[in-house]
Amino acid sequence: MNIYVGNLSKTTTKEDLQKAFEKYGTVSSVKMKTDLFTRKPKGFAFVTMISDKEGEAAIKGLNGKKLKGSVLKVSEYRSDTQAWKSGKGHGKNKPF
Repeated sequence: MNIYVGNLSKTTTKEDLQKAFEKYGTVSSVKMKTDLFTRKPKGFAFVTMISDKEGEAAIKGLNGKKLKGSVLKVSEYRSDTQAWKSGKGHGKNKPF
């Protein structure tokens, strides 16, 4: 399961996220986004967990919790393509 993690503090590391999510199951990857030019964190990341059940438990357990002084916003990540295929697509890239 792919998980979006937002509102990260600037001091949060990949290791911090790995530890937080491992409490709920097996983490296959953690990708923190950084600014292309400054290399500073953008304040969000993507975590991939092996099992959907574990991912759902992590979302429920971590959404709204504090990590490094910031309240996390955790939800299932759905790409635009996934959203359109499921009929839940919204926004400016809507097909005609």
